[in-house]
Amino acid sequence: MSQKNVTRIPFMKMHGLGNDFVVVDERGITPRVDAALAIAIADRHRGVGYDQLAVLSDSPNADVHLTFWNADGSQAGACGNATRCIARHMMDGSGADSVTLTTERGTLQAVDVDGMASVNMGHPQINWDEVPLAHEMDTLSLPIDGAPTATGMGNPHCTFFVDDADSVDLEARGAELEHHPLYPQRTNVQFASLIGPDHIRMRVWERGVGVTLASGSSSCATAVAAARRGLTGRKAQIDLDGGTLQIDWRDDGVWMTGPTAHVFDGVWHG
Repeated sequence: MSQKNVTRIPFMKMHGLGNDFVVVDERGITPRVDAALAIAIADRHRGVGYDQLAVLSDSPNADVHLTFWNADGSQAGACGNATRCIARHMMDGSGADSVTLTTERGTLQAVDVDGMASVNMGHPQINWDEVPLAHEMDTLSLPIDGAPTATGMGNPHCTFFVDDADSVDLEARGAELEHHPLYPQRTNVQFASLIGPDHIRMRVWERGVGVTLASGSSSCATAVAAARRGLTGRKAQIDLDGGTLQIDWRDDGVWMTGPTAHVFDGVWHG
C-alpha cells in the first residue's frame, strides 16, 4: 500500500475495570469510523483490540457526543465504562468537575467523585417495549429457565440471580442467551449472586463482544433488577471480574461510580 493511501487515525486506549476501549476523536473532522474499520481495529492480533470502540463527535447540546461500536461491527446504544473513561479524560483536560455527554441513550451528566468519574446513565427501561422484548410480558420474571429479569439501560439486559455466579459456564450460556428470541435486538447477559447486604457478585456476557471483565450498563441493569426483586436496596456494590463499581438508583437516574484508566495513545495505520 502506498503511503498516500494509508489512513492515519489517532486514538486513545482506555479501560474501566479491564473493560477496554479504543477512543477515536472525530470532533471537527470528517467521520472515518464505520463497521469495517471497527472490526479491523477490534482484532487483538492484527489490530488494537477492544471490547467497545467509542467515537467522539461534536454535539450542539453538550460537551461531546459519543457513538459506540462493538467488536463485531454492530453499534451499542450505551457503554457505561467508556462513558466514565471519556468523562474523566475530559475533566482532567479542562479542569472542570463535570461534563455533559450525549449518546443514543440521551443526555448524560458526569461528575468528579474523589478523582473517579460518576455518570448518570439515565432512568432504567423496565417496560417490555422499552427493553425491548418481542412481545408484552412481565419484565421482572421472564419465561426463560431461571426466570431472569429484563432491563433496558440503552442496551437490552437479561439478569439471572443464581447461588454462585462463578460456577456458571458463562461462555456457553452467554452465547446461547444473547440470541434468545424474546430479545429481537439480542441482549447482554448477567449472572449475579447476592454475597452480602447490598453487595452483588456479577459476571457478564456482552452482545457483539462476548465475556468481558466488566460492563457498566450491565452493572446498572443488575442493580436495578436486584432492587426491583427486593434483594437489595437502590444502592449496591457490584463486584465484577475486573473490579468494583458503585451503583446508586436515584430519582434522577442510575448513577455509576468507579475507577478509570488511560493506558496509551496511538495512531492506527489502516
